[in-house]
Amino acid sequence: MEWLKITTNSEIIRIPTDEIIFIKGDGNYSDIFLANGKKENVISQLHDLMDKLTTLNYNPFYRVGKSLIINRNYVFKVNPGLQRIILSNSRLEKDILIKASKDALKKLKEKLETETEEELTLAKELITEKEGGNS
Repeated sequence: MEWLKITTNSEIIRIPTDEIIFIKGDGNYSDIFLANGKKENVISQLHDLMDKLTTLNYNPFYRVGKSLIINRNYVFKVNPGLQRIILSNSRLEKDILIKASKDALKKLKEKLETETEEELTLAKELITEKEGGNS
């Protein structure tokens, strides 16, 4: 399991990356939305969090526009025309609808269409490993 670690003057926050559904940035602050329904507000700019996420062995995160990072493992539907993305997973109680620009969603759609088999195989292995570890 990989972790996102955020350190401030007073604390360190460790979040399992597979629990992160999406991150919404607002200036010097970011809200990290988790699969368990919780939200962590951190003092960190979105680009700094993205820099940390790009160092992961398996990086399912994708920057969508200026203020959003999504975990593409939770992407259920992308509709650039309606300017929305739906995030879903069996672990979530309900689907999450997020608005984003047409251009950002077109790029996300293209990225998802061109995912390599290697990326998909690695994702499946990590999911299987996690499920096996919980038995």
